Amino acid sequence: MSYDKELAAAKKAASLAARLCQKVQRAILQSDVQSKSDKSPVTVADYGSQALVSYVLQRELPSELFSMVAEEDSEDLCKDSAQETLERITKLVNDILASRHWVLDPIDGTKGFLRGDQYAIALALLDEGKVVLGVLACPNLPLTCIAGGSQHSLPGEVGCLFFSVVGGGTYMHSLDSSSAVKVQVSSIDNPEEASFFESYEAAHSMHDLSSSIAKKLGVKAPPVRIDSQAKYGCSVQRRWVVAEAGGVVTDAAGNPLDFSKGRYLDLDTGIIVTNPKLMPSLLQAVRESIEEKVSSL
Repeated sequence: MSYDKELAAAKKAASLAARLCQKVQRAILQSDVQSKSDKSPVTVADYGSQALVSYVLQRELPSELFSMVAEEDSEDLCKDSAQETLERITKLVNDILASRHWVLDPIDGTKGFLRGDQYAIALALLDEGKVVLGVLACPNLPLTCIAGGSQHSLPGEVGCLFFSVVGGGTYMHSLDSSSAVKVQVSSIDNPEEASFFESYEAAHSMHDLSSSIAKKLGVKAPPVRIDSQAKYGCSVQRRWVVAEAGGVVTDAAGNPLDFSKGRYLDLDTGIIVTNPKLMPSLLQAVRESIEEKVSSL
């Protein structure tokens, strides 16, 4: 089945949302905004990005039933007293949600966004519970950090759009161009030569555990810490984008990710993203490091 129309619409929507976010981020850097408080510029960007993506998808795909899972004001549902109501809503939505629907994170990496650093607009299409299309816009990501893309970029050029469709591979082009290049995960099979990515914020990543894993593998390079899913652009590592680029994505136990179990992924400690050659040794290092961490508690 072809998803050409959907891909074109998704790329257009994510690109325009990236432009909106760039404009708001420039305004933030010229002010003293430091938090994601209600009605702050980052909240405006969050909802503006969501509204723009929704509008573009509906306009570009008028013949399709539009359905999207994204952010909304759910403060009251986050309270402990609302858990029963939340579960009922989740079940109801899952029961009636269209077999084909979009999933959007309008701004992933709020703290990076506020600092003028990395963030991403992440958009995917699910069809009958399967991810069939993914688009990742990284407005501040330098093109020179993308394997296979540096020879097509200008010095200092930033802003990347990654996209993939089931069975079609992963591609990337700058936000200012439509000339795409195919990207793939690294073919490195020696862990000592591997790049090592993790979250910038310690609250989003167990840096001590990651350090232990890297040490067991003999990774020589220091960790590259980047906010948001922009880090996945550097290593072509978004859930669907990485699979189409020839990589592997599992939970920490080596099991495939299952998106059919409700609001949350049933993860075992975290997510592993690598190439097939490094996967066996990485899995072993992860298991040993987790066991050591648990035994030390």
